[in-house]
Amino acid sequence: MKKALSLVLAAAMVFALAACGGKNSDGSAAFKFGASGPLTGDAAIYGKAVMNGAQIAVDEINAKGGIQIVFNAQDDEADGEKALNAYNTLMDWGMQVMVGPVTTGSAIATSAKAFEDRTFCLTPSASSTDVTAGKDNMYQLCFTDPNQGTGSADYIAENLPGHKIAVIYRNDDAYSQGIRDTFVKEAAAMDLDIVYEGTFTKDTQTDFSVQLGKAQSEGADLLYLPIYYQPASVILAQAKSMNYAPVFFGVDGMDGILTMEGFDTSLAEGVMLLTPFAADATDDMTKSFVAEYQKRFKETPNQFAADGYDVVYVLYNALLASGCTPDMSAQDICDKLIAQMQKTSYDGLTGSGMTWGANGEVSKMPVAVVIKDGVYVSA
Repeated sequence: MKKALSLVLAAAMVFALAACGGKNSDGSAAFKFGASGPLTGDAAIYGKAVMNGAQIAVDEINAKGGIQIVFNAQDDEADGEKALNAYNTLMDWGMQVMVGPVTTGSAIATSAKAFEDRTFCLTPSASSTDVTAGKDNMYQLCFTDPNQGTGSADYIAENLPGHKIAVIYRNDDAYSQGIRDTFVKEAAAMDLDIVYEGTFTKDTQTDFSVQLGKAQSEGADLLYLPIYYQPASVILAQAKSMNYAPVFFGVDGMDGILTMEGFDTSLAEGVMLLTPFAADATDDMTKSFVAEYQKRFKETPNQFAADGYDVVYVLYNALLASGCTPDMSAQDICDKLIAQMQKTSYDGLTGSGMTWGANGEVSKMPVAVVIKDGVYVSA
């Protein structure tokens, strides 16, 4: 009986240690920030960029002295089941707050468990409203899918009027479907002329000849692509082979196409997309971040890198403002951050005056950029 009791007490001690903060390399108390995203697989560009940006922010904060952060990033391959496994691994490690998950599907897959555990999550780039719906612990840094769809239609109406529009979207993906739905609704309100809509699935994203042929035959001279960069790269290549050259207009999921292995960046010349971040911005924060990112990783940061950086600083500032300390449990931190986030205003790389509502959605709007000479420039 004594042996059994000692085992129970030992297990309780392990749990208590896991539920609270850790120690930094110098022995100082530290918050445990966990993160999950695709570090391998088709969507790895997103996850790696987020983690790179987040690590820069963690290093800057730790260099300030005072409260420290220990950062643990897990690979979920943008897969719901693997995302849940990654989340559980992080909880076993003692995660107190979560940076992520990075992609919409992974965030939706883990959100119910995080809600049950009372773990506060701020996702850098999962944009579906389903991520936060009914869960007071789930917050978003990126603008939502409805905002992207609405913003795209409004931008096209104001800056590219008179075009005949074709839409190609993935109908088995919440991200793509959600943006398409709001785009079509807003396009109708703005009297935009949508002449064709084509769909595809995860299993059919290697050949778009039928969709492109129909868009071309309908006279579409603007192709709206609320999709990720992998299928977009195929569309751009196949459109060129067909001598079909409409204006290509995408969304934040296409950010990353320029660093896709084996992709001919000349195919993306003139492509427009919505993003909260432009690496050519001239403010001091952006210039400093871009310089550091290029120094460390030998490439220009995309919006996902900026998202990761901003998430860490938003969480850090909210922890300080709410009086949280590294010895607190994840559950107690969650309660304080929920209350604090609705009082928070943050000026970052991806927006100025960002605020959050009780539904976890951020208040900010996307801006347009265009690809010129292999880089993003403000449109």
